[in-house]
Amino acid sequence: MNLYLRTHVEAAPAEVWRGFTRELFLALAPPFPPFRLLRFDGCQRGDEVHLELGAGPLRQRWTSLITDNGITANGTYYFVDEGEQLPAPLRYWQHRHLMQPAPSGGTYIVEDLEYRTGSELLDRLLWPAVWAQFAWRRPIYRRWFGSAAGQ
Repeated sequence: MNLYLRTHVEAAPAEVWRGFTRELFLALAPPFPPFRLLRFDGCQRGDEVHLELGAGPLRQRWTSLITDNGITANGTYYFVDEGEQLPAPLRYWQHRHLMQPAPSGGTYIVEDLEYRTGSELLDRLLWPAVWAQFAWRRPIYRRWFGSAAGQ
């Protein structure tokens, strides 16, 4: 299942790229499910992010590896995280983070992700919750990087 969200912010792509820090990662966390950040190396190829989701006996680990990062010819900064250890029911996770120059100035922060559970029906049932988790980020991005004109 795929999800694609785009948020326009005032800051330039290079500034947004530099802003993808541990502090921003923590600020982007939605209120549910509860989570604890165990490790955050950064957003460069080879970096890792380790989380613990849930509470009590329902805790599960999520480990992601940054598999790629760079700058494209058109000035888009990007990094890709892929799930290595995923909480049930997820079996596959790839999340592309793009910081694209917006034609009118500023940056489009793009959340481009693909996930699978092993059941197409379950993938579809999870989609609204996954969408909500990432839509939650939009006002946070705008606070951190400035609200673009008209937004």
